Amino acid sequence: MICGVDEAGKGAVLGPLVVAAVACGSDEEARDVGARDSKTLSPKRREEIYTEIIARFSVATRILTPGQIDARPRASLNTCIARAHAAVVSDLHPDMAILDACDVDAHRYGRTVAGYLTKRCRLLSVHEADRIYPVVGAASIVAKVLRDRAIADLALRYGEIGSGYPADPVTIAYLKEYLGTRKVPPPFARMSWATTRSLVNELHQTRIFDF
Repeated sequence: MICGVDEAGKGAVLGPLVVAAVACGSDEEARDVGARDSKTLSPKRREEIYTEIIARFSVATRILTPGQIDARPRASLNTCIARAHAAVVSDLHPDMAILDACDVDAHRYGRTVAGYLTKRCRLLSVHEADRIYPVVGAASIVAKVLRDRAIADLALRYGEIGSGYPADPVTIAYLKEYLGTRKVPPPFARMSWATTRSLVNELHQTRIFDF
């Protein structure tokens, strides 16, 4: 059995980071359900393939909340993701796991994940693995669908927040409005992110000049 591992929401300023692993007998099985890089699929198609993946294959996930990301003790985000990658691989205990490498050094990232495994297996750590291997594409679909659902739930509770990424004007406008009215970031913001800190500092500077 092989499994693919990927995540969604790494660079987001709002909402969770979702890690997913999908295990099946071969890469061909993942290709048969249409699995590929989630970024190349429409939301509707991702949901359709997600349903097939869940029905046919073994799946393991981890959700890292903004609070958990902010609380990481002197560890880089890549290290936190590596731990989560190792956790989902250990859940499925495949013969081989293919990782979408987070580190600029793919081999180093593979060694980092290997160090956190509780059940040993062969690891292949590759950049853009979700584009190359359908089984990793399947994992990217699961992670993306679950994160999109989490963002949709947050929007129902707090109003339109956009995609949650710093490059999204809707997300930045939401953060600025929230800070302007409540004086603190929303509870689902990553406080350790430069985007959040910058907007908070901007607010404080504005309040100083108001005096």
